[in-house]
Amino acid sequence: MAERAAWASLAVALLVLGLKALAYFLTGSVALLSDALESTVNVAAALAALLAIRLAQKPPDETHPFGHTKAEYFSAVLEGVLVVGAALLIAKEALPRLLRPIPLEGLGLGLGVSLLAAGLNALLAYFLLREGRRHRSPALTADGYHVLSDVLTSLGVLVGVGLAWPTGFWVLDPLLALLVAGNILLMGFRLVRQSVGGLMDEGLSPEEVERIQGVIQAHLRGRALEVHDLKTRRAGPKSFLEFHLVVPGRMSVEEAHRLCDELERALEAEMPGLVVTIHVEPESERQA
Repeated sequence: MAERAAWASLAVALLVLGLKALAYFLTGSVALLSDALESTVNVAAALAALLAIRLAQKPPDETHPFGHTKAEYFSAVLEGVLVVGAALLIAKEALPRLLRPIPLEGLGLGLGVSLLAAGLNALLAYFLLREGRRHRSPALTADGYHVLSDVLTSLGVLVGVGLAWPTGFWVLDPLLALLVAGNILLMGFRLVRQSVGGLMDEGLSPEEVERIQGVIQAHLRGRALEVHDLKTRRAGPKSFLEFHLVVPGRMSVEEAHRLCDELERALEAEMPGLVVTIHVEPESERQA
C-alpha cells in the first residue's frame, strides 16, 4: 500500500543522507555538500509524504464528506518550498568558493560513497514512481520525481568533480554546485505549481477528458440525446466527474437509472478511482 512505500522512502532517504554527508566530510567538496543538502530535503519530504498519506486514507466524516484525499497536496507543496530553500542554501555556500576555489582531498573514497548513494536513490525513484502510479498518489509521485532529480544531480556532480580532480580546475566544484541549485530551484517551483493546481480543483488533462468522452459516447447507443456541462477535478488519488445526461421524455426513471449505472461502471473501469455523478434531465433541457 501507499503508506508502506512512504515508510520505505523515509528509510532510504535517511541512509542516502548519511552516505552523502560522509562523502562531503571526506572531500570538503561544496558540490557534494549541495548534493547532501538536497538529501535533507528528501528526508523532510518523505516524512511529510508519510504523514499526508496517512491522513488522506482516513474515511469521509461529518466535516469532510468527500474524504481527506487532498491532504497529499499539502505534502507536495511543502516539498516544493523545502526544495527552494535548499537551492538558496546551496548558492550561499557555493558563491564564496567561486571566487576562491580550493583543492579537494579524499576524492577517491568520497566519490565512491556518493556513487553508492546515487545508486540507492535511483532504485528508490523507480520504486516511488511505480507505486505513485499504482496508488494514484500525488505525494508518492512528487517524491519519486524529486528523488529522480536528485539522482541526475548526483551524477552531474560526480562527473564534474571527477573532471576537476585530474585537471586541477577546482572552480568546477562551486560552478557545479550553482548549477545544482538552479536545477533544484526549477524543480521546486514546478512541484508547487502542480500541487497548487490540485488544491484549486484543476481539471483532468485533455487526454483523460477525451477518454471519458469516448466511454460515454460508446455506451449511449442512441438511448440518450445529449451530454453537457461535463466537469472534472482531481483530489489526490481520486478524480471526480459530473455531467448532465439528457434522455428522451418517454424514458422511465428505471431505464434512466440503469443507463447511469452502466455509464458509471464503464467509466470507473476505464479510470480506476473516478467518482462519477450524473444528473439526468428531460428532453426539454436539450441544448444542441
